[in-house]
Amino acid sequence: MSEPEKFDLVIIGRGAAAFSAAIKASELSNGEMTIAMVGTGPIGGTCVNVGCVPSKYLLEASHSVFKPAHPRMPGLHETEVKYDFSKIMEGLRSYVSHARDSKYVKVIENYSNVKLFTGLGSFLDKKTVVITGPDGKEVGKVSGSNILIATGSHPSIPNIKGLSNTGFITSDTIWEMNELPESVAIIGGGAIGLEIGQALLHFGSKVIVIEAMDSILPQTEGEIREALKKELESEGMRFYLRARVSAVSRSGNWKSLDVITHKGNEKITVKEIIVATGRQPNTEYLNLERVDVKTDPRGLIITSDTMKTSASGIYAAGDCVSKNMFLETLAAREGVVAVSNIFGENIKIDYNSTTWAVFTNPQVAGVGMTEREFSKMNGSCSTRTFSLLNLTKASITGETEGLIKIVVDPKDNRIVGMQILAPNATDIITEGAYAVRNGYTIDDVISTSHIFPSFSEGVKLAAQSFIRDISKMACCVE
Repeated sequence: MSEPEKFDLVIIGRGAAAFSAAIKASELSNGEMTIAMVGTGPIGGTCVNVGCVPSKYLLEASHSVFKPAHPRMPGLHETEVKYDFSKIMEGLRSYVSHARDSKYVKVIENYSNVKLFTGLGSFLDKKTVVITGPDGKEVGKVSGSNILIATGSHPSIPNIKGLSNTGFITSDTIWEMNELPESVAIIGGGAIGLEIGQALLHFGSKVIVIEAMDSILPQTEGEIREALKKELESEGMRFYLRARVSAVSRSGNWKSLDVITHKGNEKITVKEIIVATGRQPNTEYLNLERVDVKTDPRGLIITSDTMKTSASGIYAAGDCVSKNMFLETLAAREGVVAVSNIFGENIKIDYNSTTWAVFTNPQVAGVGMTEREFSKMNGSCSTRTFSLLNLTKASITGETEGLIKIVVDPKDNRIVGMQILAPNATDIITEGAYAVRNGYTIDDVISTSHIFPSFSEGVKLAAQSFIRDISKMACCVE
């Protein structure tokens, strides 16, 4: 048997968590730490290749078609934007290639201490990783003093009768599509389903969303998700909640779904089916039981808040880790935390101040605890929900379909949670992250100058609503 090539650190995976870890380790060691990075598939992982980058590109293109046809200000006439969907998808794939090359391929070339290996990595023992090729045969072995698992995830496919034979699209495969489907049924009412659904809706597809739970986006505050659902319905999106698909079939170019709802059974016929029922970890091939790395029932790796697994010298980061949020930014942070602790630092991951978002229009963004979560832990909380109907900037742009909700600890007025439904919620939620992370109070927000008119001013007005009736305020009070 061949001897493994020796490294200081072996990283299984080559996505966001893997790259952030490799770069941080290189910085902390002044380029002296030798690093092996083992993985398959396009370099860069989910986000740049099949996740946030292509989905946001598609959303922006679709908004450019939809908004001129639906003007919000007096005197503006409806304008039909002509477009070539295949050219849009071609541009999308071109940009993905550019982003992957500039942010990953060329970046790693700057680190001569990092060596890339193409193949599937699995544990031989706690220090050694076997690399296999597409045919399942071993192509090499690497060993390291420490090993970081950062293998990411793939779409979770539900066990539905006839689904495989009928054919379907996932969030990984939709980017190869060149023809806009006349109608789509999306199984799953989470972030992925809603983003893809609204993009296709804005291009002109008829969109139906089927969700097993009684609401979309269950992690959001009730009034936020209901306001978003109402806005999507006003654009033409249809929802089946508390519903599940029991079977699917195909007849010619049409696909049928048998849907069991709380009101009875229905058959839905569409041109295409998109499965958006979440993602599951790439851990099944790692031989984790061989090295005593524990996982939860979903196959996600259990770690401490320092990203250590149950096995000494083995860490994990990214979408393969057991948690409630799966984000590129969080994966990257976990990679940094893991490597920092390998170097002897005592850094812990902070999930509570991690921001999350849904890039529909309006966008949804949040940080910290919801009203329900805080009340369950502490007995009570104080909240205010501010409507964008009362925000000057929103009234000017005609984008008043939004809310800002702040959750406060009544003992000391600390902000413990914030959720925003607004056109640019993703740009202004960072103020909430600062507040939650640093223990800021509503008085800290109120006493901070905000630009007028702006959407970010809505955060200040939401804070002011704790102490006064904002309907009785002039502009720019305090």
